[in-house]
Amino acid sequence: MLSRYTHKKITWIDLESPTQEEVRSLMKEFKIHPLVADEILSPTIRPKVDIYPDYLYLILHFPIIEHRHGERADQEVDFILGKNFIITTHYETIDPLHEFSKLFEVNSIIDKSHVGAHAGFVFFYLLKELYRALGGELDRLSILLERVEKSVFEGHEKEMVEAISHVNRDILNFRQAIRLHGNVLVSFEHASAKIYGDDFGYYIRAAIGEYQKIASALDGHRETISELRETNDSLLTTKQNETIKTFTIMAFITLPLSLIAGLFGMNVEHTPLVGIPGDFFIVMGIMLGTLIALFVYFKRKHWM
Repeated sequence: MLSRYTHKKITWIDLESPTQEEVRSLMKEFKIHPLVADEILSPTIRPKVDIYPDYLYLILHFPIIEHRHGERADQEVDFILGKNFIITTHYETIDPLHEFSKLFEVNSIIDKSHVGAHAGFVFFYLLKELYRALGGELDRLSILLERVEKSVFEGHEKEMVEAISHVNRDILNFRQAIRLHGNVLVSFEHASAKIYGDDFGYYIRAAIGEYQKIASALDGHRETISELRETNDSLLTTKQNETIKTFTIMAFITLPLSLIAGLFGMNVEHTPLVGIPGDFFIVMGIMLGTLIALFVYFKRKHWM
C-alpha cells in the first residue's frame, strides 16, 4: 500500500508491504537504483547506510513488544532520503509511522508544520517519534520488572523462573534490534552533509542522543533482570535446601526408631521385654525417649 503526503516542496512516500508495481513507479519518479528497489521489496537482516549521488539509503530495525502486528520481535523501516523527498518502507503496520502520518497531514493542511526546508527534517522527526515509541516499550518492560520483583519477594520464586526468562528474552531481543543504531546514525551524519549540508549534523546528533537515552535505559533493565534472576535463584535454592534439610532430619530420626521396632519384632525365642506385662508400652516408651533425645540433640546443634 502506497501513501503519499506533501508539504510545500517536500514529498513523503510511505510504503507498507510494497508491490513490484509500486516500486517500479517510484524507480521512475525518483530515479531509484535497481539494487535499492530490489532491497525494499523484502526485509533484510542488518541495518546499514548506502550513499548514492542524489539520495541516501538507510535501514533500521525497531524492537516491538506489546503493539506487535506480526511474528517478528522487531520491525524494519527502510528510508530513502533525497533533498526534497523521503520514502519509508515497512512490511507490517508500524504505529508510530501511522501516528506521524496523521500529524504530518494535518500540519500540511494548516501550514504550521515545523518540518523544515528539506526532507532531512522529516526523517529527524520520524526518528524522534520512533524512539519515543521505544521509550514507551521500555516503560512497559519496567512495569513487568516491578511485577516480577514483587512476586519474587512474595514467595513465588518457582513461578518467577519462567517469568524472568520471558522478560530477559524481550530485553535481549530489544538490545539485538537497536545495538547498531549508534554506528549507523554516525555514518549517516557524515553522509547527510553531502545532501543537507553541515548544519543538519546537529539534528542527527540530537537523534543519536535520543538513541543513547534508549540504550542507557535498556542497560538499566538488563542489570535489573540480572539482579532479580540472582535473587530469585538464591531464594529458590534456600527453600530447596530447607526442604532437603527437613527430609534429612526426618530420615535420621526414623532410622533408629525403625531399628528399635525391627529388633523387638524379630522372631527369636529370647527377645528382651517381649512377653512381660506391659511390653508394648515399654517398647513404645523406649522409642518415644529416643525420639525426644534426638529432638533435643538437633535443637542444641541448631539443625532444627
